[in-house]
Amino acid sequence: MKKLIVITGGTKGIGRALIHIFVENGFDIITCSRNQQELDHLKQDVENSYEKVDISVFKTDMSRKEEVKAFIDIIKSINRPVDVLINNVGMFLPGQISNEPDGLYEKMLGTNLSSAYHMTRGLVGDMMERKSGHIFNICSTASITPYINGGSYCISKYALYGMSKVLREELKAYNIKVTSVLPGATFTSSWEGEEVDSDRLMKPEEVASSIWNAYEMSSRTVVEEILLRPQLGDIE
Repeated sequence: MKKLIVITGGTKGIGRALIHIFVENGFDIITCSRNQQELDHLKQDVENSYEKVDISVFKTDMSRKEEVKAFIDIIKSINRPVDVLINNVGMFLPGQISNEPDGLYEKMLGTNLSSAYHMTRGLVGDMMERKSGHIFNICSTASITPYINGGSYCISKYALYGMSKVLREELKAYNIKVTSVLPGATFTSSWEGEEVDSDRLMKPEEVASSIWNAYEMSSRTVVEEILLRPQLGDIE
């Protein structure tokens, strides 16, 4: 039987690139997004591009705990072990703590942090029983470098990075790997409408490739952290 990976937020950017690289290497896929049309297009693209792949897609608003729980229930009902979990879903809205719109903090933490917390809690129990699995949390350079107009985004990404470090310690004894991924500016939908040279941004495929390389390490070795930035540095 093929291995199974769960990737949240798989229709765009890094998530979509991850789906392609893991499918190319023999994985079946479960993913989610808020947009059913984009999910349908993704499923059609993958099934047309690869033979004998099982990709399951589910419309889910990952900022809502009840929808995350429902997504977890669906995954468990498939009754297959999850070999890899990538908590990829995320959103960025600019703002400063002093002036960002009311409610942005809750939305950002719900999407960028709580979704990963609940997904991990929902799926890690089976990994612990099997003493096998790999969890990747897509953090950000904003997890370690604060910047103006980062506001609640920086707060959420700092917290996700902290959660990854805690998980790493908790899961060592269960042979479950935990990797924090901290990409800098990457050419994704977050940059739509911005006047920036795309050559200054990293490609999602490059981030996905680094994650695959970390996954391929032997059972004796874990890549605890992947930090990537554009060659010319962060874009301010």
